[in-house]
Amino acid sequence: MKTADFDYVRQFVRSQAAIVIEPGKEYLVESRLMALVRKENYQSIDQLVDKMRNSPKGELHRRVVDAMTTNETSFFRDIHPFEALKKVILPELIQKRRPEKQLNLWCGAASTGQECYSVLMTIAENCPEVFQWNFNFVATDLSQEVLTQAKSGVYTQLEVNRGMPAPLLVKYFKKQEDKWQISEALRSRVHFKELNLVADWPFMPMLDIVFLRNVLIYFDVDTKKAILGKIRRMLRPGGYLFLGGAETTLNLDDNFERVVLEKATCYRVTAV
Repeated sequence: MKTADFDYVRQFVRSQAAIVIEPGKEYLVESRLMALVRKENYQSIDQLVDKMRNSPKGELHRRVVDAMTTNETSFFRDIHPFEALKKVILPELIQKRRPEKQLNLWCGAASTGQECYSVLMTIAENCPEVFQWNFNFVATDLSQEVLTQAKSGVYTQLEVNRGMPAPLLVKYFKKQEDKWQISEALRSRVHFKELNLVADWPFMPMLDIVFLRNVLIYFDVDTKKAILGKIRRMLRPGGYLFLGGAETTLNLDDNFERVVLEKATCYRVTAV
């Protein structure tokens, strides 16, 4: 891949999605763009980048940003956050919110939906009464492509093999030839929407639980601070933020406190 093409792509992706691609990552950009080259029937990466340079921003530009977005996910990934939900956070929030019967959740990097559905199965198995409340669950992602799969709730055998306990697979999924689809009862509980975390955010109700795991690592410090600031202002008193294992609010936003629940780590807004 030509240096000029690499620099153009990484600068474009940063301007559109604030994703930082460091110098020396040419192999990463090349491998992801080659898949797009083949899919869109271009002759080479050179031709694809030339098309980007000489065309108004449109579908091709969006697909390039999608291609450079990491969508690694699995059911019940890093199981400890879901154990913390089950054992501590959901019982605590249910007790606090029972008078008003309202619970609002947001997954800010939904990818193909496994995390959202893992949260819903955790709720269904341990505190299904919440589904009778005013229950709002919004799940967003930058990529339209992954959101399409998330909305469908259809997964390959390999995808359900990654983290899905067999009893929950039998209980909540229906076999469709060589794939599995999660039940409509759970799919209807979550609203998937496209959202660029570095653009304007749509209105959302004040939140009780936010999952934003393994996303901040792709942003620079200023972008991390801006996103954490927005989340802090959207969290209800006593609400929780989950980040990835390599992520923290430390030295980014001093208004969060770290909460350790057995092997899980999450964050709350510091009480004033």
